[in-house]
Amino acid sequence: MTSTIYSVTLWGIDAFPVQIEVDVTSGLPQMILVGLPDQAVKESKERVRAAIKNSGFPFPSKKIIINLAPADMKKEGPCFDLPIAIGILASLGHIHSEKIRDYAFLGELALDGRLRKTKGIIPAMLGVRETHRQLIAPLENEAEAGVLSDAPLLLAKNLSEVVRFLNEGAPLKSPTTARKDSEAVSSILYPFDFQEVKGQRQAKRALEVAVSGAHNILMVGPPGSGKSMLARRLPGILPDLSQEEILEIMKIHSAVDSLVAERRPINRRPFRSPHHTISPAGLAGGGTFPKPGEITLAHHGVLFLDELSEFRKDALEVLRAPMEDGKLVISRARASIAFPARFMLVTAMNPCKCGFLGDTRRACRCSLSQILAYRAKISGPLLDRIDLHIEVPAVKFKELTETRPAENSEAIRLRIQRARDIQKERFKAEKIITNSEMGEKEIKKHCHPSPAALKLLETALEELGLSARAYSRILKVGRTLADLSESEKILEEHLAEAIQYRLLDRQSG
Repeated sequence: MTSTIYSVTLWGIDAFPVQIEVDVTSGLPQMILVGLPDQAVKESKERVRAAIKNSGFPFPSKKIIINLAPADMKKEGPCFDLPIAIGILASLGHIHSEKIRDYAFLGELALDGRLRKTKGIIPAMLGVRETHRQLIAPLENEAEAGVLSDAPLLLAKNLSEVVRFLNEGAPLKSPTTARKDSEAVSSILYPFDFQEVKGQRQAKRALEVAVSGAHNILMVGPPGSGKSMLARRLPGILPDLSQEEILEIMKIHSAVDSLVAERRPINRRPFRSPHHTISPAGLAGGGTFPKPGEITLAHHGVLFLDELSEFRKDALEVLRAPMEDGKLVISRARASIAFPARFMLVTAMNPCKCGFLGDTRRACRCSLSQILAYRAKISGPLLDRIDLHIEVPAVKFKELTETRPAENSEAIRLRIQRARDIQKERFKAEKIITNSEMGEKEIKKHCHPSPAALKLLETALEELGLSARAYSRILKVGRTLADLSESEKILEEHLAEAIQYRLLDRQSG
């Protein structure tokens, strides 16, 4: 007897429908699995056999053929255990097959029939919703699955529960309960605050500007000046997420199984800080079954690269395309996958190899050739894509001993949120949400410098020899500065400050 069971498979961060066809016939007892399965799928034969027996059902001494369709799409992971087991039981007459067509199944089976947590539950729910079916998945996915308000989902502890539901209508846990439980992890208090940072008023201002418009920023300063300290406090001033952004972030992290629902917030932007030894594949993602890298995991959030000059040059060059396009395309022989990659890049580096170039307290030991070689690790095209270059000098003793309280993160965040609201209203009819995403068309439409500001910009371009891309970046930052001061026009003071944020351009000029 033949039965057809519905499931889904992940390709990148998206779910695609899969039909699992099971045929039980007379012949030499064996289980044959076809349809481009990976090793984890192939091993499901033994897990399914043991789970069926230990759940109290007889396992036939017959020939069982299992086809995963479409046959030309690779399948990975142990998530097909449950649908395969349901297909075998349906083919043997232990399940009413006419009811199966209304459901899709996903889950790994333990040898005793228990259902274990599976990755990619959020993309799976979205994929199943398009087929107008309900998804039956492990109870261990409860907290994560509760993110969707209209989740087409039922949760089960083990294989026996699923069989009783299909045969007798015994209730399974509904997604409503799961959503209530997940509300407890919807917020988090950050332990770090900008109030704790002594001095560095200019750096704090630059970070406020960068976050307000989602601009990329490079901090240059000697060791111990507070570059990493400042960056670690960025999550506390990032603006609120929209429901659409929350869903996109949850979908990405669910696909790579990096979402720990008991501890991870679902309403805060990601902050990713990979080590400088990371490979290009670690940043961009990839693999036989392409997975997102750090760039995609930072989508709608911050990617912080500390010790920028220590990163491999080929890894840094991976950043260039997604910084422009907001997506990262990974090509394979059979298909290309576009991962979302709209992130804010925050970087930090020393001014030279020894770290003390320009420091008034310690002499730099580097020669001119060493300084140039050190900075040459960061390519010109990459620097052009970074909107703000700022200096973070060593903190003076007077600033370290200052007793007056500095401005806290919440006050900064409120100003940033107001600027973001202005941008949201400005771009409501367009496909962008922040000033950093503006193309040439949007710059011409929304960036109108005053005559005095335009004259200042012309002078700066001539003296510094800035590129066309740097010109556009200055206008974008100027627009953000105008939004922070709630000005319709970009004034001379706004462009003057924006030009000051091109530190490396000024030094090269």
